[in-house]
Amino acid sequence: MKSRQVGYRSVDIPALLLGAALLAGCAPAALEVTFPESAPVPSMEDAALATLREARAQLDDADAGNNAATLRRALDIEEDIRPALDHGPKPPSAQRYLVLHDTEGDGAPREVVDYWDRQGKGVGAHFVIGRDGSIVQCVPLDRIAHHVGFGDAGHNVSFGVTDESRDDRRGSEPIGSWAPDYGMNSYSVGIELVHIGNGDGYPKAQLEALDGLIAYLDAYFEAPSTIIDHKAWRSGNSDTSPEFAGYLANYQKTRTHDGKRREEVPEEGSGDMGEIVGRSKRGSSGVFGRGA
Repeated sequence: MKSRQVGYRSVDIPALLLGAALLAGCAPAALEVTFPESAPVPSMEDAALATLREARAQLDDADAGNNAATLRRALDIEEDIRPALDHGPKPPSAQRYLVLHDTEGDGAPREVVDYWDRQGKGVGAHFVIGRDGSIVQCVPLDRIAHHVGFGDAGHNVSFGVTDESRDDRRGSEPIGSWAPDYGMNSYSVGIELVHIGNGDGYPKAQLEALDGLIAYLDAYFEAPSTIIDHKAWRSGNSDTSPEFAGYLANYQKTRTHDGKRREEVPEEGSGDMGEIVGRSKRGSSGVFGRGA
């Protein structure tokens, strides 16, 4: 009998059936288990329960992974990975913040990424969201992007980040003694919204795409990250714009642009981003998994 493939992990069906058989008192006659003389011999029931717990954990992990993958598939994400914008490893344990930015221009996401690449300074975010809701990802989630740079003195401590060696700091230039702290890039995902900042609003399609992206990232990293904007890290920054202030407050409170909490994960094939936002729970398992 083969293992069943669920999401991204294999579930050991034979072990699951064996555990159920042991609990039912139907252990195969040929089964022999030996233990070192010094080790306590567990009961057949204990062994069966341990087998079932492991199989359940595998199912929970696979189900959680499917949740993140489903959320990603519902988004219009184009992967356009640019090695020049990669500045080092960022393991899942280091993920703490989602930092929101404005591009302060009206170029489409792909044009923004091309511009960053041409500049040769290594500056860029993980994602760019267009006004039509399209998304380009140019840095993998397990890599550092240079999207926030230096921050106010004392912000490494107050934000709980450290300026350490994972970030290669290639292209980084100090901006003054008032902003010496440089830890945020290593602990965050950067999201740029195409927006000029001249009083124009943010289209519904763009905001709903951001809702969905935040939901996906929460699922991918198995926990919600704190949401801030660029000027929270460095005083005097212009992004996000004053027009985004109300939305930012809603995102920080409910993780959606309109301040309404939503709990449903979309069904496969659903493409209505108005209905697709993050879940804080996944059934009884209470865990999230990593998707695509």
